[in-house]
Amino acid sequence: MDSLKLIWHRITHWEYWPFWLIYYPMAPVWLYYSIKARSLFFFNAANPGMKNGGMAMISKMGIYNMIPTEFIPQTLFFDKDVAPEKALERVLDHGIGFPFIAKPDIGMKAFGVEKIHNKNEFQIYVAWTPSHFLVQERIPYQKEVGIFYVRKPNEVHGKITGIVSKEFLSIKGDGESTMLELIKKNPRSHFQLSVLQQKYGDTLQNVLKTDEEFVLVPYGSHTRGAKFVDVSHKINLKLERTIDFICSQMDGFYYGRLDVLYNCFDELCEGKNFSIIEINGAGGEATHIYDPKHSLFWAWREVARHWSMLCEISIANKRAGHTYLSFKEGRAMLKQTGALQTQLKF
Repeated sequence: MDSLKLIWHRITHWEYWPFWLIYYPMAPVWLYYSIKARSLFFFNAANPGMKNGGMAMISKMGIYNMIPTEFIPQTLFFDKDVAPEKALERVLDHGIGFPFIAKPDIGMKAFGVEKIHNKNEFQIYVAWTPSHFLVQERIPYQKEVGIFYVRKPNEVHGKITGIVSKEFLSIKGDGESTMLELIKKNPRSHFQLSVLQQKYGDTLQNVLKTDEEFVLVPYGSHTRGAKFVDVSHKINLKLERTIDFICSQMDGFYYGRLDVLYNCFDELCEGKNFSIIEINGAGGEATHIYDPKHSLFWAWREVARHWSMLCEISIANKRAGHTYLSFKEGRAMLKQTGALQTQLKF
């Protein structure tokens, strides 16, 4: 696909627009809820059990410690200055074998998340990482959803407000085209070309067999090429009970998105064969908005709906004695977030 067509595709498909372009027009909506809550940084009270309410700059390990252990992968925390040999020894001593997942302890949008296949890759990762990091056992399940959960502080049970299915970035062979040619045929993968070339190198000259599928990026991150599909119509009582059972055990958690790897949807609803790989608090997007079938105006309405719930929960928790961030603290958090994003991009 030539560059002009690629640029036009990005312009005419809002899901590829930069974050600021999507959200800046909604500034008046945020201002409205800020006036209602009497603070620009009211979100801090939404999840009292999370730093900054889970908006940003929160330790992932801290979140994993909130979740009942039976619902998360085995996870180890490492200091950024740890020696690679010592770190690998600890990983193997805990029964975590290759391949495993390494990720920054404080991260965003899957930046810095990598599948580690051998000792050499791990040494490179430890040498690169600018922050403390985690190692997780690889979960065998191949499907991923993001489930948005909301519970008012005065209610016993919460509800699911949206579900997104995440299709990992992949290509399918035709028996003739190289992997590079297949990548360039689809705008979704073409947008990731520079990163894919860096990762796969000469491998992209290989030709896949007819109908052979190759997963380019095994992570459900929109910024790394995953396609988001709104499957909110699948919300049902069994699933809500399963998710509510987990979230109600997390002290100080009322609002956010659970990213879950699972085997099949029916088993997930029954509370079987799944693992929570991430929980995003106040900063978690209702990512089902990024389904290509949705218009930008629909997405804005959905964001506003969730901000309304975020505001209501924050006000209720403020009345119960929890605090908002001061303006100084909020500015410092935003500055730290920007610096972290620059560090993690590579």
